[in-house]
Amino acid sequence: VQLQASGGGLVQAGGSLRLSCAASGRTFSSYAMGWFRQAPGKEREFVATISWSGGSTYYADSVKGRFTISRDNAKNTVYLQMNSLKPEDTAVYYCAADRGRSWPKVLSDEYDYWGQGTLVTVSS
Repeated sequence: VQLQASGGGLVQAGGSLRLSCAASGRTFSSYAMGWFRQAPGKEREFVATISWSGGSTYYADSVKGRFTISRDNAKNTVYLQMNSLKPEDTAVYYCAADRGRSWPKVLSDEYDYWGQGTLVTVSS
């Protein structure tokens, strides 16, 4: 599967952005999906993941209550709604697909396919 992330940009602290990740292929619903981010000089970190049907979600503590992951299997797209953004949310955000049968997964090594990343910059 090929993933294309979009929606990044520059936003002031307290603002919102919605990221999208469009997937190719006809088996999108067979993948659990995740979002990760990587800030300059830091390792890639887990943000959120959603189960195959979208019925279950799981978040990193740092974004819980502010970010919402969702998916539309008819559109082969996963979303990340980001509210109350903080300067420390500044990073390149990546979507990822996991073809495994267990969930949730929070380690980047557990995901099989990756998008190219979209930059989110939050100014103070």
